[in-house]
Amino acid sequence: MSDLTLTKICFRNGIWQGRLSGTEADSQPTIEVLYLDQPVDGVKIAPGETGTDWELHIPVPQHAIADGVQTFLICTGDGQTLGSFAFNAGDTVPDELRGEVELLRAELDMLKRAFRRHCLQTA
Repeated sequence: MSDLTLTKICFRNGIWQGRLSGTEADSQPTIEVLYLDQPVDGVKIAPGETGTDWELHIPVPQHAIADGVQTFLICTGDGQTLGSFAFNAGDTVPDELRGEVELLRAELDMLKRAFRRHCLQTA
């Protein structure tokens, strides 16, 4: 799965769409999308046009639409981060740095979970 490449197509009507490439035609990739360190429901993966790529559809949950920067992490089943997307709603964020901090927090939470899982498996 380390050869997966994620390319954004669009973000429209509350659905983020992207293309996954770098897999074999018959092996659907395992993808996990996290928001506030919780999996997002309704993520769909469908075969792409070429047969070697996959279309990824991520619905933004209604509870995620709130003031501030909302960040989503797109990961493989083994925890490798493929990409992320964020949006800003409500009051204007005074600095772009705030969004970057949110992304770092989300990635740190994912790393903590992976480290804890590793410690449990090796103990």
